[in-house]
Amino acid sequence: MPQPSKLVILDRDGVINHDSDAYVKSLDEWVPYPGAIEAIARLSRAGWTVAVATNQSGIARGYYSEAVLDAMHRRLRHLVQQAGGEIAHIAYCPHGPNDGCDCRKPLTGLLEQIRQALGLETLAGSWMVGDSLRDLQAGQPMGCHPVLVRTGKGHRTEEKGEGLDQARVFDDLATFVDWLLSTEQVPGR
Repeated sequence: MPQPSKLVILDRDGVINHDSDAYVKSLDEWVPYPGAIEAIARLSRAGWTVAVATNQSGIARGYYSEAVLDAMHRRLRHLVQQAGGEIAHIAYCPHGPNDGCDCRKPLTGLLEQIRQALGLETLAGSWMVGDSLRDLQAGQPMGCHPVLVRTGKGHRTEEKGEGLDQARVFDDLATFVDWLLSTEQVPGR
């Protein structure tokens, strides 16, 4: 069973792949950042469990279907597997902002789905990596260490400076993984 202290939860759009204000609506539009797939695989090869928690309101808005989303996630899993890694679970919220669900970040429902899918009692001590404040806010009540990446909306989030007191900030996912793997044996991180 995975340990929360060896779990990294990633937002998808803006962290793993390029984001778009017009939504990532097709497999062709789903383009990973340079180094992101290898970073996930490196974590996995080093004994870390990697999960993804992603808001996908484009489904509720009718921009793309769950079948298209599934194709993107199959591609993501395939690329990570080709690089020698694995994604343990992908949780997504298909709802719009006014649908009243419990899974749309900053709510904790997606992280709770990951906790249950991985058979963990808690997520305390795991890492929540995102490019927006709502990603980090979803992880806080679950006890996750917040990490902001500057890709996607990350620069704008950093410039606002709100709610980032506890967050570590990195240029991108690969830079975070470099840091995490180089410091994991160091007490006090």
